[in-house]
Amino acid sequence: MHPTAPRFALRVQCPSTRGIVAAISTYLAEQGGNITDSAQFDDQTTGSFFMRTSFISETGKDLAALQAGFAPVAEKFGMEFSFFDERLKRKVVIMVSRFGHCLNDLLYRSRIGALPVEIAAVISNHMDYQKVVVNQDIPYHCIKVTPQNKAQAEAEQMRIVAESGAELIVLARYMQVLSEDMCQTFSGRIINIHHSFLPSFKGANPYKQAYEKGVKLIGATSHYVTSDLDEGPIIEQDIIRVTHAQANEDYVSLGRDVESQVLARAIHAHVNGRVFINGHKTVVFAASPGSYASERMG
Repeated sequence: MHPTAPRFALRVQCPSTRGIVAAISTYLAEQGGNITDSAQFDDQTTGSFFMRTSFISETGKDLAALQAGFAPVAEKFGMEFSFFDERLKRKVVIMVSRFGHCLNDLLYRSRIGALPVEIAAVISNHMDYQKVVVNQDIPYHCIKVTPQNKAQAEAEQMRIVAESGAELIVLARYMQVLSEDMCQTFSGRIINIHHSFLPSFKGANPYKQAYEKGVKLIGATSHYVTSDLDEGPIIEQDIIRVTHAQANEDYVSLGRDVESQVLARAIHAHVNGRVFINGHKTVVFAASPGSYASERMG
C-alpha cells in the first residue's frame, strides 16, 4: 500500500434495500479501491440507508472519474452520493461575538493540525478578536448588525463566505439570530454551539440558571442551524459533573471548556463526512481506531 496513494471517501444516502453494500464494494474494487474503513446504518423507522466508506485508490483514479463511473450504481438505488479527498482540509468561516473561548480553541486546533480545516475568515459584530485573528494571517471582518441593517449585514456575510470558498459556517458563540433566508441558503452547512445541554436552560445566563437550580450536570450541544432557534439536528453533546461546593463562576469556566470540546468534535465529524442529516436527527459515524492521522483530533 503506497503511503502517497490518494485517500478518498464515499458518502451514500438512499432508500433501504437489498444489495447496496455489495454494489458499492464491487464498484470500488473494480476501480482499484482498497477499502480501509466503512460504516453503515439502516434506519428501519424511516426506511433510509446511510453509508460512509474510506478507500485508497491504488490505480490512481481521480474524483471526477470515480464520480462519473458511480452514477449508474447511484441511479439504480436512488442514491444521493458524494466522493471527497480525505487529504484536503475543508475551508470554514467562523462567526463570533464577544465570547472568544471557542474561537481561540478552533484557531489552536487548526494551527497544530488537530482539526483538518482551513479557517478562511472570521466574521464578528465586534472588534474584540481582530488582533488575535489577523496575527494568524486570517482575514477578520467586523460587520455590525442592527435591526435596521440586518438584511444588508447578512448579505455581506454571505458574500464573504461565497468568496472565501468555505464549505462550512461555524457559529462560535455568535450571539445573533440568523434569518430564515440565511439558514435555508446554507442548510446543513452551519454549525452552532449551544451553551446548555438542550433543551434545558435556554436564553440568557444559562449557567446562572443551572447554578440557581443546583444541577449536578452541565453540558453543551452542537447542532445544525435551522430557522427554528436552537432546534436543529444535534451533532454532538457532552456533560461535566458539578457539585454544591462550586460557584457560578466555576460553572461558567467548566461550561466553556465543554462548549469548546463539543464544538470541535462536531466540526471534526462534519468535515470528515461522518454526519448525515436524517430528518430532525443526525446519523454520526465514529472514526475507527485505525483511521488516518489526518482525521484524528487531540
